[in-house]
Amino acid sequence: MDGSPVADAMVLSHPEQLDRLRAACPEAAPTAVLAGDPCFDRLLAAVPYRERFRRALGVRRGQRLVLLNSTWNPDALFGDGGGEDVLPSLLPRLTAELPADEYRPAAVLHPNIWHGHGPGQIRAWLDRARRGGLALVDPLEGWRQALIAADVVIGDTGSVSYYAAAIGRPVLIGAASPDGLDPGSPVAAFVREAPRLSPDVPLRTQLDALLAGHRPLPGPAELVSSAPGESAALLRRHFYQLIGVPEPPEPALLDPLPLPPYEGVSRTAPLRVVTRLLDSGEIEVSRYADPRSEPGGDGDAHTAVHEDTLDPGRLALADVIYRDGAADDPRFGTPAQWTAEVLARRPGAALAAYVTGPGSCTVRTRNGSLLRLSADPGGAAPAGLPGDPSAYASALYARLCDGKEPEELMAGEMAVRTGSWVHRVSVTPLAAGSTGGPVTPPAP
Repeated sequence: MDGSPVADAMVLSHPEQLDRLRAACPEAAPTAVLAGDPCFDRLLAAVPYRERFRRALGVRRGQRLVLLNSTWNPDALFGDGGGEDVLPSLLPRLTAELPADEYRPAAVLHPNIWHGHGPGQIRAWLDRARRGGLALVDPLEGWRQALIAADVVIGDTGSVSYYAAAIGRPVLIGAASPDGLDPGSPVAAFVREAPRLSPDVPLRTQLDALLAGHRPLPGPAELVSSAPGESAALLRRHFYQLIGVPEPPEPALLDPLPLPPYEGVSRTAPLRVVTRLLDSGEIEVSRYADPRSEPGGDGDAHTAVHEDTLDPGRLALADVIYRDGAADDPRFGTPAQWTAEVLARRPGAALAAYVTGPGSCTVRTRNGSLLRLSADPGGAAPAGLPGDPSAYASALYARLCDGKEPEELMAGEMAVRTGSWVHRVSVTPLAAGSTGGPVTPPAP
């Protein structure tokens, strides 16, 4: 090579990049084109649809979406398996320390992580976290929507963390090796300034402090693009100039971010549930997916287990057994039939709940009472999906343990508190039909 630039044009998103290019390779500077950032422009255009993206990811009322993201290098959040890797210790903390109804965990892994290890291996490594409720976001088509939907991002030195900060999301840096970063770059400056994830401080304490004290850093929003919203026009103009053809008269437009398919929470890990009956009449419910130790806090504890849990032996220890599915799924019969069948098979369980929709479930108690629990819309629906109906079932169990008879709760309402949110839940008696009456286990 004779030292001449290979490319006819080098697209940059901000003048500060041109300054660094001149310093690093002055011969290439004449080819530079300032044309903004189309990825950032698509993010900005989609921000008004944040609540739709949150519902697509199964985020419920009162929940915070915690998004993990990892770039592709040995020192990233999802690293090379060495002793400094953050993710293996972080994933169990997400479910052990964060109540399931207050936090929704999701992860975006760089496409090369999927390609390098293979989808089967990635899903095997993350299996326990996925059974605890972790959502794996499409690394090509879904990561931007997840960023917009997120309440907090835990990341590393990759571009996803920088984009998150650029749209105002709080970011905790979990892995911050400076290798590969230009010390004078905006990304390096952001990594130096952003708060760090501590392995020694409770995760919830760190997230609450981050959210309470969050003030967006000015650098990412200012330096990610010098022409926000204009990249399509700038890029097309330059492309047509290069080929010597007049531009079309129509405006240059970018594809809008698609609405991802709905991804409900698939939480099949056993739940340890702590409940408290408050003086206000509310039932406080805190659920933890497969915790390694007994959750702290005051209250009465019980165990709720999904019928599809990995270890069927855990069903024998369950106080509440639940599953989700369509009300007319012929494999399970009707919700009334399924609840009766489960209680007959599992004599240790006091209550069975069949979740039939985002905000409702059919519940049967050990004495045969059949009830529908459903979220009360209360007029104009607030943001987010209703609370998890299986949490309503645990609240009902707490009331029954307090001495309430199912008949006392019929045609009434429960106020179920998860974190700072109170869910108004209507309780409706159902005709039990041929499956009514107390449910007793079959004779041996």
